[in-house]
Amino acid sequence: MHDAALRSQELNPAKLTMLFRKQFQRCNVKNGETIAIVSDLGTRREYVQSAFAAADELGADIYEMCVNSMPSWTKVGVPTIGKCKGTLEAAMKADLIVIFHVPLFSKWLKDVRDVGTRVLMIIDAPDDLEQLMSPEGLKEAVLHAHLKLEKTREVRVVSDAGTDFTYKCGEFPVMSQYGFAESPGRFDHWGAGHVHTFPNEGTANGRVVFQPGDIVILPYCRYVTDRVEMEVRDGFITKISGGLDAKLMDEWLAAGMTGPDDRDPYAISHLGWGLNPQSLWYGIALNGDEPERSRAAARTFPGNFLFSTGPNTQGGGKRNTRGHYDVPMRDCTVILDNEVVIERGRLVDPKMVVARESR
Repeated sequence: MHDAALRSQELNPAKLTMLFRKQFQRCNVKNGETIAIVSDLGTRREYVQSAFAAADELGADIYEMCVNSMPSWTKVGVPTIGKCKGTLEAAMKADLIVIFHVPLFSKWLKDVRDVGTRVLMIIDAPDDLEQLMSPEGLKEAVLHAHLKLEKTREVRVVSDAGTDFTYKCGEFPVMSQYGFAESPGRFDHWGAGHVHTFPNEGTANGRVVFQPGDIVILPYCRYVTDRVEMEVRDGFITKISGGLDAKLMDEWLAAGMTGPDDRDPYAISHLGWGLNPQSLWYGIALNGDEPERSRAAARTFPGNFLFSTGPNTQGGGKRNTRGHYDVPMRDCTVILDNEVVIERGRLVDPKMVVARESR
């Protein structure tokens, strides 16, 4: 792992502008549009420069708004826009916002999308921007999965490891990402390729088992190394048992509690699955456990079932807790109503399967 963490960047830095131009074209950037970059004190300057150059080539006006903060991958819902006078108004006037930190679970994101502003999040390393750029057919596969999940009323997830978990859906909207934001009000994440929704309040029940090889992508960036067993009752985790990984999970969620009676960090949050064939489950083993190398790749590899806990405000709910936990699980069977769409970690709906491109 230590040697992998030292892996040098393979992408020629001179290609970044070309990649940004290609991505902006997919985002339907037109001559005369306004792009607002939202950066922070940790943003890669070469990303800002490449975005400026790409926008200029396409005839778009572009400017940078650098917020006075260091938004963290582990702190979701941070309102980086809106506190400073005029920033929200400016963002709402832009045609496209390119943001270099996580805006999810924040009120301002909804405000700008409601007026039709497109939002593209870029938070991954240069090599991954090239590797994970949406392949041909990914948008169609994701939209197919989106429509299928919208029609679903109950999901069951089982695995040979012992997971047997059900939840109802329909109360909250289905959300999907295919890697570019080309339509009014769309939010997307360069490198993504997955679909999810929040379970109806109080309906998630059963047993969830993490096994070695599953990935804790938030707040940590690590493979699960020992078995974690959870009991879920009426939408909340009521018991976590196991070794080190169970302790890491329990301690993190407990640290997000605002008081002894606060159970929101233990609530079940967004649930869904990955479809991007460019994403590799073994990326952490290959590239090291630096989070920037895994933000999109670890959560979107085909056939994973993404389990999470904590907030649901992104779907219109009322839970706004910082106790968020994301775990892409391998080898699960996912049943939508009575239809198996993933069997032991393999996509079996042919319309969800996308060919991998060599890059």
